[in-house]
Amino acid sequence: MSLIHTVLLGALAGFTIYLGLPVGRLPVLSPRARVALAMFSVGVLAFIFVDVLSNGIGIIDSALAAVKHQRGSLSHLVLLVILLAGGFTLGTAGLAVVEKTMRPLGARKPPIAGGSAAEAVSGIEAAALARERDATRQRALRTGLVIAAAIGLHNFAEGLAIGVSARAGAISLATVLIIGFTLHNATEGFGIVGPLGDVRPSWRWLGLAGLIGGGPTFLGSIVGFGVTSHPLELAFYAIAGGAIFYVIGEVWTGVRRHGYRELGLLMVSLGFVVGVLTDLLVTYGGH
Repeated sequence: MSLIHTVLLGALAGFTIYLGLPVGRLPVLSPRARVALAMFSVGVLAFIFVDVLSNGIGIIDSALAAVKHQRGSLSHLVLLVILLAGGFTLGTAGLAVVEKTMRPLGARKPPIAGGSAAEAVSGIEAAALARERDATRQRALRTGLVIAAAIGLHNFAEGLAIGVSARAGAISLATVLIIGFTLHNATEGFGIVGPLGDVRPSWRWLGLAGLIGGGPTFLGSIVGFGVTSHPLELAFYAIAGGAIFYVIGEVWTGVRRHGYRELGLLMVSLGFVVGVLTDLLVTYGGH
C-alpha cells in the first residue's frame, strides 16, 4: 500500500472519533442518565485498557520467545520490560501528580457572625459556591482532556501498527475495515464525553478533544510507514494503559456517589461489549 493510502486510512481511523463527541452537547435530563453515560464510557475505557496491555505484553512475549529460541538478546527483553513498567507508572502516578498540582485550593470558610456581617457572609458564601461550581466544571473538562490524551497515546501506537502493516501490504481499504474503524473510534468519543456528567462542553473544546484523541492515529500511521520500532510502540502502549487505568479510577470514584449501582454495572458491561464487537469488526476487516 502506498503512503497516500496509508495517510487516508490513518485519517479515517483517527478522526471518526468526532462521531461520538457531539453526544457531550446533548442535554442530559436526569442524574440516572448521566450515570448511565459515564459508566458506559468506563466500559469502553476498560476494553481499551485490556486492548492496550494485551498489545504491549504481546510485544514482550515475542521478544521472550526470541530469547528462548536464541534469536534475540536478553538486554532487549529487559529494555522492553522496563519500558512497560516505567510507562505504566508514568501514566498512573505521573497523571496523579499533574492532576494534584492543577487542582485549585479549596475556598476558605468565612467567619460566623450576626447582624450586618451576616449579609457579608452570605455574599462571600455565594461567591465561594460560584467558584466551587466553576472549579468543578474545569475539573470535569480537564478530566475529559486527560481521557482524550490517554486515548491519543493508544491511538498513536495503533497508528504505528497501521503504518507498519500498510507498508507490508497487509491492510486494504475494505468496506468492513472502514465500518469497523468508524464504530470503534466513535465509542472512544463516548469515552471522552461520558464522564463530563452535566457539564456541557463547547464546540471548541470538542474539537480540541477530538484532535488530541484522534490525531495521533493519523500521525502514528505516517511514522509507522517509515519507521518500525517495537520499543517506541510499547512505550506508547504502556503510558496509555497507565493513563486509562488512572482515569477509570477517577471516573468510578466520582460516579459512585450518585448511586444507581446496578444500572452503572450494567452500562459498564455494555460499554465493554460494544468495544469488543467493534474491535472484532476491525480485526475481521483487516484480514
